[in-house]
Amino acid sequence: MRLSRAPYVLIFSAAVAACSNPGLRELTPPGDGPDEFSVLPVKPLTEPKDYAFLPAPTPGGSNLTDPNPKADAVLALGGNPAATNPNGAIPASDSALVTASSRYGVPANTRQIVQAEDDEFRQRRGRWTGLRLFPVDRYQQVYERQALDPFAQTEAARRAGLETPSSPPDE
Repeated sequence: MRLSRAPYVLIFSAAVAACSNPGLRELTPPGDGPDEFSVLPVKPLTEPKDYAFLPAPTPGGSNLTDPNPKADAVLALGGNPAATNPNGAIPASDSALVTASSRYGVPANTRQIVQAEDDEFRQRRGRWTGLRLFPVDRYQQVYERQALDPFAQTEAARRAGLETPSSPPDE
């Protein structure tokens, strides 16, 4: 009696499909390992011009090789990094913008509130997404009701008489 190869092909395809890499679309936490986004590369060590005039060490303070992402970004955009405020205070030139944007109040724990609401939403919406035979995009499953169709939005804007740039064709 000769067996068909179809069951073997089906099992092999399911096994290979299960090995796919979901990338950043996987919603489960990665585990207890280190957070790769919290590690900042330090600047290269340089030799001082004169060893007699070295600054005094400041325990717990900053170092010449410590990264300063805000000042580096200001410098990369053509600004003056010396003008950035190291204590995080709002410059006088931006005070009107901050006042207008916070006119209804700004809770101090906004990020925690949004994260808790999103965790609850994902738990509620993702309850049955764990039952699957093939790998699927869990992010798309959970947030599909909140996603915009870019082609429908482009057509609606064109019908309203707005100028829109060309977009890729809908496949």
